[in-house]
Amino acid sequence: MKKTDAKGPGPPRQAPAAERLRAFRTGLSAESRAAAFLIAKGYRILARRYRTPYGEIDIVARRRNLVAFVEVKARATLDDAAYAVTPRQRRRIIDAASAWLMAHPEHASFDLRFDAMLVAPGHLPHHLAAAFDASA
Repeated sequence: MKKTDAKGPGPPRQAPAAERLRAFRTGLSAESRAAAFLIAKGYRILARRYRTPYGEIDIVARRRNLVAFVEVKARATLDDAAYAVTPRQRRRIIDAASAWLMAHPEHASFDLRFDAMLVAPGHLPHHLAAAFDASA
């Protein structure tokens, strides 16, 4: 007899902890791919997974006089990844970037930008420079 979940017949669902672990590993892999892609484009990674009281910044990268705060999204398709950067997440990233700048005042005079890096199986990471701005 086939196992079912509360939604009816079908493949058994994984335990929530296993799903979270898989999502965590996928996120780490996507962030590593995104960082490597940025390095290849001439950026220097200043921080990865930078935690603040407001949330986490996936990647902080610098190129010349620019500091980019990069949100990495991994989904089944690049379109799904693009739609995953929600207004609430944008606000969290903007607030976290302010906290990062307070901790790193030597970068306060640099140009600042909020980017997104979209990652999907079978594709190179897609870098959306200036995906949103601080007025979001």
